[in-house]
Amino acid sequence: MKRWLVWISIASTLFIIQACSSQVNSKETPTAASPVSDKNHHGEHSMDEPDENKSPDSHQEHTENTKVTQAKLTVPGNITATKPISLVIDVQDLDGKPIDNFETFQEKLMHLIVVSDNLQYFSHLHPNYQQKGRFEVQTTFPTAGGYTLFSDYKPAQKPEQVSVLKTQIPGTATSPAKVDLNTTKTFGNTKALLTASQPIIKAGEEVTLMFNLQNTANNQPITDLQAYLGERGHLVIIKQSSQLTAADYIHAHAIKGTPAGQVHFMTSFPKPGKYKLWGQFNRNGKIIRANFWVNVV
Repeated sequence: MKRWLVWISIASTLFIIQACSSQVNSKETPTAASPVSDKNHHGEHSMDEPDENKSPDSHQEHTENTKVTQAKLTVPGNITATKPISLVIDVQDLDGKPIDNFETFQEKLMHLIVVSDNLQYFSHLHPNYQQKGRFEVQTTFPTAGGYTLFSDYKPAQKPEQVSVLKTQIPGTATSPAKVDLNTTKTFGNTKALLTASQPIIKAGEEVTLMFNLQNTANNQPITDLQAYLGERGHLVIIKQSSQLTAADYIHAHAIKGTPAGQVHFMTSFPKPGKYKLWGQFNRNGKIIRANFWVNVV
């Protein structure tokens, strides 16, 4: 009798493991016509005791969350470069029903990161919620070519989601972006110096990226840095790729307790390659976007 019960227990365990494995490996392939939520590359929050020198929202590692949504992008039929247009994003569950309730994170219901596929253009938008899963925002695409939109939002009581949306602006696309690995750049009245905690950034290893922000006029640390979306700064990182996907998107948050004029971000890069960074900072009400390239081996 005991031996018979042991065999039942082993068979049940094998069935559960096999079922879980099937669920983890299943994946829906997004398309340009109907892109869907794929991966959340904000990273997993640390479950250790809080560190007073780190933001509680610092992202430690990349992880794939459960996909619970799909998103649809609607653009006007006569879309052209340089002319303002309205974008509509409908967020639905996997059965096609509108999702009604969303949670505010980083002071907004949705963060929409728009980049040209050659990574020359970047915009961080916050669409307005119109109820029944619909978000709307007005924007302008500066040039012809392909654009990828990373729609970042959190359905109520669900994991944070990133939906990847695509659109094409008619006309001749611009040339590929020139990769500039210079670590010191000037953006108006702000001089930015980028350094890393490691001399060589390696895929899969945690690294701290440090922005040293100075006044262009005198090279002194800036003293008018204000919170942006509730933090000292935000950092969007996108891997150079022929076809941008959610796997190429990283959104990191600032570490607390850094010296005046400095903003640090902790993150990791999932794969080798070239990545473009956009650090976003609030200087007395004006948003500074400091962009750099890094090489990851």
